Amino acid sequence: MSTDEQNTLTLPDPPFDSISAVRYSPTNPDHLLVSSWDTSVRFYEVGEKGGKESEAKAKFDHRAPVLACCFSDGTHAFSGGLDTSVRELDLGTENMRNLGAHSDSISAMAYSRDANALITGSWDRTLRFWDPRAASAQQSSHETPERVYHLDLVNNTLVVAMASRLFNIYDIRNMNTPAQQRESSLKFMTRSLACMPTGEGYATASVEGRIAVEYFDPSPAAQEKKYAFKCHRQTIDDVDHVWPVNALAFHPIYNTFASAGSDATVSIWDHKVKKRLRQYQKFSNPISSLAFNCDGTTLAIAVSYTWDEGEAGLKTAERPSVIIRKLGDEIKPKGWTGS
Repeated sequence: MSTDEQNTLTLPDPPFDSISAVRYSPTNPDHLLVSSWDTSVRFYEVGEKGGKESEAKAKFDHRAPVLACCFSDGTHAFSGGLDTSVRELDLGTENMRNLGAHSDSISAMAYSRDANALITGSWDRTLRFWDPRAASAQQSSHETPERVYHLDLVNNTLVVAMASRLFNIYDIRNMNTPAQQRESSLKFMTRSLACMPTGEGYATASVEGRIAVEYFDPSPAAQEKKYAFKCHRQTIDDVDHVWPVNALAFHPIYNTFASAGSDATVSIWDHKVKKRLRQYQKFSNPISSLAFNCDGTTLAIAVSYTWDEGEAGLKTAERPSVIIRKLGDEIKPKGWTGS
């Protein structure tokens, strides 16, 4: 058995169709949500290899494919997708509550514990804020110049990636106008986005095998530090193959990050020294989503067909799976001292 196999386990009862997102609980390192194009959100308790078995604790069925999910606390979560409804999920009772709706598909969501607000983004070109405790859950709606593809949040800073390679950066305490508006450093469509846990900036990636590392500080000195690099590429028989980078996730402690692509690989990067720390063994399918758990001990990997080759690719695609990888020192920056 290879080292990679020793350090991984596969969750039971995976979705039947492509996985749109894997998201860990902010408080419990063993609780994971998995949303899918099979119109469900599954809630798992992750076990240990050779120890407690992993278990699918609950399943929430929707009317259409689910594109986004997130936790608010240890017992509640949210979901949204092609049926346009924003749903609150009670993980203990398996009850679902409809909070309201967008006028088009919901593509992304994040929960702010500081503001007690769920933030959703949609192809209807709006961002909406929701408070599930209020009688009228929708608190506000904010127009965006383009369809929202991805969003992520660190502290009070919200980054929104849109169509036409546009980015808006907001302070969620003042949503009247974006704090910054940017165009992507990458030439092709944005496929993934993740904020640094340190609050310094974010990473974004494109369909054309590139990642950009960006900083929030607009000063020329800070902007000089931003850069982009090629990845998830391979030369096969003298032909360059380039794959979309479907997922990015930052480690909550070390501020290194993982990237995953349609080439079925996951790489770990130290963006400060511009180096790859590790590439894991190739998986059986492309990878559609990634998430580190809250204490940084495991990485959830959604191994799932991503439709890059259309219906033709389905013939060789395996059923989706969620792999949990136990992490070691490969995730630490060189010379890490704990500061």
